[in-house]
Amino acid sequence: MAFSAIPRCCPSTLRLPRNSNSMPQPSTSVSLRSSSSNLSFPKRFSIRSSSVSATPTTGGLMPAISLTDNALKHLNKMRSDRTEDLCLRIGVKQGGCSGMSYTMEFEDRAKTRPDDSIIEYNGFVIVCDPKSLLFVFGMQLDFSDALIGGGFSFKNPNATQTCGCGKSFAAEM
Repeated sequence: MAFSAIPRCCPSTLRLPRNSNSMPQPSTSVSLRSSSSNLSFPKRFSIRSSSVSATPTTGGLMPAISLTDNALKHLNKMRSDRTEDLCLRIGVKQGGCSGMSYTMEFEDRAKTRPDDSIIEYNGFVIVCDPKSLLFVFGMQLDFSDALIGGGFSFKNPNATQTCGCGKSFAAEM
C-alpha cells in the first residue's frame, strides 16, 4: 500500500490495524491525524485501501509467438544444416484460401529491420514485422512428422476462419 496524503509540515500519526502477522488485512482502514491547526484539510480523515493478490506466474510473460518442443527441435535441426547465424522470420501476406497466408523463412540475423519484433524462445530467435505481429500475436507454432497432415501447423488465437490446409486464415481487426 502507498500513502501520499501525509503532510510534511506537521507531525502526523499513521495507524495500521494489526493482525497476528502484524500486516494489514486485505481490506483495511488507515487513519491519519495531525496536531497542526493550519492545515487546509480536515484534521481527521481516513484512507480506505484494499489489496488484491495477483495470480503467480510460472515463467514471466508469454512470448508473442511460441514454439512447441517438436517445432523447436525441428527448427534447430533445419538451422544446424546451415553455417550462417540465422533467425526465423514469421509473417503474413495477402492470399491463400481464407484471405491471408503465413510466411516462414530463415534469414540472416544481420538483416533484421529496426522496427522488427525480436522474440527469443529458448535460445531460438524469431523475427516478425509489426504489421504481421498484429495478426499472429499469441500464436503457437507446432510441428508434426506424421505421414498425412504432417509439417508445421499454426495455432492462431486471432484467426476467425482457417482453411483446410491450415496455412491460411482470416482475421478481423
